Order: sequence, then C-alpha cells, then structure tokens
Amino acid sequence: QVQLLESGGGLVQAGGSLRLSCAASGSGFSITVMGWYRQTPGMQRELVATITSGGYTNYADSVKGRFTISRDNAKNTVYLQMNSLKPEDTAVYYCNVGLFIVPTMAFMTNWGQGTQVTVSS
Repeated sequence: QVQLLESGGGLVQAGGSLRLSCAASGSGFSITVMGWYRQTPGMQRELVATITSGGYTNYADSVKGRFTISRDNAKNTVYLQMNSLKPEDTAVYYCNVGLFIVPTMAFMTNWGQGTQVTVSS
C-alpha cells in the first residue's frame, strides 16, 4: 500500500509564494516519476510539473519561470515551490506518483488527496 500525504496549500496574495509537499509512505514499491497537477471546478485536471527519478523536469507553459519542482528520493517526497503566484493559479493541487510494485514490477499511479491553493488579487 502506498499513501501520499500532501501539505502546504493555503491562501496567499497575488505575487506571493507557497511551497507544496507530497510524501509517499509504505513499502514494496519503487517510485519513478512524481508530479503535480491542478484542477478548477468544471475543468479537467491539468499537468503543472513533473520530475523523473533522474531529475529531468517538465513544466506547463503557464508556470515556467515561476514554479520549481524538486524531489528528495531518500524521503520519497516531491515539492513544488510556487513563486509570483497569480489569481489564475487558484486550484486544487494534486500530487501524482508513478511507481513499480516490488517484486512483480507492475506499474501503477497514485493520487494524493489534493490541497487547495487560493491566490487573491
């Protein structure tokens, strides 16, 4: 069983910063890619940023230069540093983890419970 625990959301004024964290706990798995997605009411969940186990990163155009994704492989934790926040960044942010189950090596993805980020103008 893999559990994801997210933290760090909240209310911030435009131009401010927040840092999200997502820690994976459990045993019997090997994590590959970790990422953050976001969703607003009535809209599809969209990719924000991903990072591979080797540190390769990918960002949505809308957050490039403002958000930074990082990970601590020893702690199975992924972070999202969000700077210069805009009202349009307001959403529920979800952590996503791709992993292999040991020893079958079956691949699966897990979602966190989501954390609300609200940016006021």
